Amino acid sequence: MCKNPATDHTAAANRAVLDLLNFGDRQDFEDASRGFVATFEEDAITGAEGKTVFDLNRYAFMQGAAPDTVNPSLWRQGQLNAIHGLFTIHPRIHQIRNADISNMTLIAGDTGWIVIDPLLTVETARASLALANRHLGERPVVAVIYTHSHADHFGGVRGVVDQADVAAGKVPIIAPDGFMEYAISENVLAGNAMNRRAQYQFGMGLDAGPRGHAGCGLGPAAGAGSISLIPPTDTVYRTGETRIVDGVEIEFQMANGSEAPSEFMFYFPQFRALCASEVTTHNMHNILTPRGAEIRNTLGWAKYIDESIALFAERTDLIFASHHWPQWGTERIRGFLTRQRDLYRFIHDETLRLANHGHTIHEIPDMVELPEGLRHDFACRGYYGTLKHNIKAVYQFYLGWWDGNPSTYDCLPPAESATRLVRAMGGADAVLAEGQRAYDEGDYRWAAEILNKLVFAEPQNAAALKLQADTLEQMGYQAEAGTWRNIFLLGAQELREGIRPSTVNTSNPDVLFNMGVGMALDFLGVKFNAAKVTGDFTVLLNFSDSGQSHLLAAQNGVLANTTYHDGTADLVLTLTEAAFFQLLGQIAGVEDLIGQGILSMQGDATKLGALFGALDAFDPNFAIVTP
Repeated sequence: MCKNPATDHTAAANRAVLDLLNFGDRQDFEDASRGFVATFEEDAITGAEGKTVFDLNRYAFMQGAAPDTVNPSLWRQGQLNAIHGLFTIHPRIHQIRNADISNMTLIAGDTGWIVIDPLLTVETARASLALANRHLGERPVVAVIYTHSHADHFGGVRGVVDQADVAAGKVPIIAPDGFMEYAISENVLAGNAMNRRAQYQFGMGLDAGPRGHAGCGLGPAAGAGSISLIPPTDTVYRTGETRIVDGVEIEFQMANGSEAPSEFMFYFPQFRALCASEVTTHNMHNILTPRGAEIRNTLGWAKYIDESIALFAERTDLIFASHHWPQWGTERIRGFLTRQRDLYRFIHDETLRLANHGHTIHEIPDMVELPEGLRHDFACRGYYGTLKHNIKAVYQFYLGWWDGNPSTYDCLPPAESATRLVRAMGGADAVLAEGQRAYDEGDYRWAAEILNKLVFAEPQNAAALKLQADTLEQMGYQAEAGTWRNIFLLGAQELREGIRPSTVNTSNPDVLFNMGVGMALDFLGVKFNAAKVTGDFTVLLNFSDSGQSHLLAAQNGVLANTTYHDGTADLVLTLTEAAFFQLLGQIAGVEDLIGQGILSMQGDATKLGALFGALDAFDPNFAIVTP
């Protein structure tokens, strides 16, 4: 479907950005190119059957001045994130950057590589390690460090290490306290909804180009390969813990609840180098991600950075992170950390200052702009997280979603409210005319709001769908944040073309088999639909390998699970944990598992069919911009 050019209003808004920021400052470009060794020989990293997992030239179009259809500030960030390949940032520290949405860092130990964050996918991780070995000399992987519990920092682990070597104790995997719990939970209980929303956040399905995908701000784009997980073998619990890994000393600082619920930073005394993980990067980060997750503790985040300054700043010559490019020089690093600390502290304090004056979650975002000392710092700009979204997150963290107005406490559902509002405004033609007037005047926020009402009242109204798509498109063109651009442009695309089937799946075998029985049973409860059940029933699961047992009880509209029971049930299953996950993941059927001797049943076998028959299948492509 043809995409529109920028309107005069959008072109003017984007030109105004050129006067706000110092685009003549090329320090970031020097840092992002420093130490370049080589890049990949091929234009793309491929996987099974030659499928492209990551197109290294996808953003080659981002050359020269920004077109009217891309915010110049985002264009600049995209140019930096398009600089890809292998870089030596210290004689014993190397990075592969922009071959996925995150970085892989390699520390040269006495005998091999210490791998920090093996990217999102197996394919990109394998290719990145091969690139380093080809140009720096072949070395075995002797350890892996997961900086935190997000998939783009562990998903490629099977591309750099064999699980047999991990199991044998040859290759430790080091991670922060709580890693496995959060690595799994963020992708399971609300996984289907998160995956769908992630399509919007990352612009999955958008073609790259001046009128399409222009990066994600935090990095270019997410790899489209296989996501894996090998559990850690060494957990760090407290700030101040140290490890000697292949002759390299590492000092750890815990940062749980900052950018991730399980995260640490760490320092290399021998190299005077600090790994900031994803706590400080070259953009404002998300306090609450658009895809959805636990809200992050903004005040705690600022205090972690303050602690980093106290612990490491005076003895650090190099800082690098899980995204973006490094920085060198003690004074520069201290200044960067200070501004990052103050950024999150300002968002926190200013939001609560205004909230305590009685302003609401809907009002405060339009009342605040960054102070002078932060506003002109590119590393504080909202390329991934944004000031408005983060203010709402802080408000929600302390006060919840309600703004305190009784009239908003029990609102009508969107489609019902929209139908009544359209009628009250004089019908579809009147709403469409108002939307067109707002669009023509460049009042896109109002146009989007009013046209959304018409779309939800009359989802088959072709004129409303078209004008709403045109409106969202202009909002995307003006957005400084890669995430906002993606959200608006994918919304426009779906209004025009419908929903493209998703390939996102975080419930892969590695995730499934590592989630643990307790979390798996909780997930069954999420999928349980009481309307599909006639009468109550119980199923007892006796796990022959662990000796544990769990009772599932379908009653009172829920599928309760408990370890407290008297051993009786309508159906008793005796099975191994592996058999349970094979059954749950539809990898093997009941008869197959019975034949293998790892499952047996006593009691009413029909209850197993009743159990699985009551579980909803979630649609990964549910509607967002239409009802």
